[in-house]
Amino acid sequence: MLLRAMKHLSLALLPFLALSGASSGGGRPRAAAEPADFARLKALAGTWKGTAMAGTPDAFPVEVDYRLTGGGSAVVETLFKGTEHEMVTVYHCDGDDIVLTHYCAAGNQPRMRLSTPGAQELVFEFDGGTNLDPATDGHMHVGRLEFIDADHINTRWSFYSGGKPDHDARFELQRENPKSKLQQIGYLGGK
Repeated sequence: MLLRAMKHLSLALLPFLALSGASSGGGRPRAAAEPADFARLKALAGTWKGTAMAGTPDAFPVEVDYRLTGGGSAVVETLFKGTEHEMVTVYHCDGDDIVLTHYCAAGNQPRMRLSTPGAQELVFEFDGGTNLDPATDGHMHVGRLEFIDADHINTRWSFYSGGKPDHDARFELQRENPKSKLQQIGYLGGK
């Protein structure tokens, strides 16, 4: 009997729970439609391989994974997967803006907001963070994603220390399993 009453109570509360889940909880309201630039970030889903340079002229091989989470509401970028230097960056919409949090091997979590949208390049700039004082602590401060074509991107991450630029980490990446041109335009379907 108690189980039956709990089931009816749960069903009665379902519409209220659904409404409370749709609310942003005091933050910025979710945009009616996601920005086109976020759709381009979502299209990165998959594995990318290429070369990286970070503070030295020597390039080294790198692999970057992009995947969707949260019902497609966030893009998770994983760099140096499975190593002690693994880092994750999560991109998501904040109303009409696109923001990211970078979970850095430096032990801090800088946040960035899209400052320069565009067809060719997205530029994210520092917008706060945790476990860092931007005036003194080393942290990623600017992130850039350059879209060469559907299967090639370049990224550049600017590391700041003592409140000023220190060095850039650059990545030249190619999609591991490129889609055919017919798949890219949706003719053959598939993902």
